[in-house]
Amino acid sequence: MPNHPDRSSFLILAVAVLFLAGWYWNASQPPIDSDYRSELDIPYRVPDAQAGELKDRCRLDLYVPVGPKDFATVVWFHGGGLTQGNKSIPRSLRGQGIAVVAPNYRLSPDAKSPEYIEDAAAAVAWTVKNIESYGGSQKKVFVAGHSAGGYLATMVGLDRRWLEVHELRADDLAGIIPFSGHSITHFTIRAERGIPDVQPIVDDMAPLYHVRRDAPPVLLITGDRERELLGRYEETAYFWRMLKVAGHTDVQLIELKGYDHGGMAEPAFPHLIDFVRTHTASR
Repeated sequence: MPNHPDRSSFLILAVAVLFLAGWYWNASQPPIDSDYRSELDIPYRVPDAQAGELKDRCRLDLYVPVGPKDFATVVWFHGGGLTQGNKSIPRSLRGQGIAVVAPNYRLSPDAKSPEYIEDAAAAVAWTVKNIESYGGSQKKVFVAGHSAGGYLATMVGLDRRWLEVHELRADDLAGIIPFSGHSITHFTIRAERGIPDVQPIVDDMAPLYHVRRDAPPVLLITGDRERELLGRYEETAYFWRMLKVAGHTDVQLIELKGYDHGGMAEPAFPHLIDFVRTHTASR
């Protein structure tokens, strides 16, 4: 019989070669966070005013490039229906040449509307007032978030009253990027009023109530309309249309086919990054 090499030995050798090649490639690449630094649990509200839940939740994490100047910053609000969730720096936003600010905020039922919106505005105000000391540009601050976080980002960016408390203009933000955020009044706010989640309300707690032509640039991203939560695509599409009708010239709508409400965030991040880069090129 012909003399064939032992196939199992060949496979072991091939796997070993591939492993060593992968190890060498990874070892030769800089770590994703090698040129960045983080600061955790920074209070963003006046310490003398903090007590209990306010003290515990009103803190943010900061992730910034080391060396570059005038970089853009994304304030990223976590989701969780305004009742749960915690701050984190999304991995997909790391190593992209931008800073990321991830705030916690008070949650229902311990907090009631509009306290979590006030917290979100305070976190954005902290960012605008402090990012230059870390090398960033206060003219390049974007607000973004997923689900409830997208709702908070849109409320702070469209309803001028929340940042006016901090003597800032919402119109000066570089952009608003909600991932599947409510455009109508949030279902948790409706629940606080005893209104069921399938009964839509549009009042001054709804981003739709505040559509205007002079708002910052807006990128709206949702999951698949057949997989989204509570008609989220349709209300977002109406929000997009009403911004256009109001005369807003820089609003985009992206539907991520095949993704549900929870799964749409990861494929949405590349669109966020492209939007940030496009809208900071001339600022």
